[in-house]
Amino acid sequence: MAEVKQVQVTFDCASPRAVAAFWKEVLGYVDPPPPPGFDSWDAVDATLPPDRQGGVWACQDPTGAGPRLFFQRVPEAKAGKNRIHLDVRVGVGLTGEERVAALEAEADRLEPLGARRVRLMRATGVNESCLVMQDVEGNEFCLD
Repeated sequence: MAEVKQVQVTFDCASPRAVAAFWKEVLGYVDPPPPPGFDSWDAVDATLPPDRQGGVWACQDPTGAGPRLFFQRVPEAKAGKNRIHLDVRVGVGLTGEERVAALEAEADRLEPLGARRVRLMRATGVNESCLVMQDVEGNEFCLD
């Protein structure tokens, strides 16, 4: 059986660079280095046919601990709920109102970047509170 070396999370989107810029700010991620022979990703992009320019972007955890995120342009608009989403874990170890306050503070930071609040899901006997959000293109994620 093959051993998994890395995980990449891929986003279908209309504007890969803009969605990547949002997630870099959310997670503290950076652009990967450009391939050998290029001084920037813009230089790489300029070598592509016009219809493919701006069609992909990526970002990665500078520490190497988190998964690489890849963004690819698709022609269709988002329709319906995501079948998979990211949980941004800002409330680890917190409970009750202290946890809700941490979630709300992070939402306050992300809204000027283009994030939108969807709903606060209050703690139940099984799960702690989380805050459902949307990124700049309406993809759901949770502040957890």
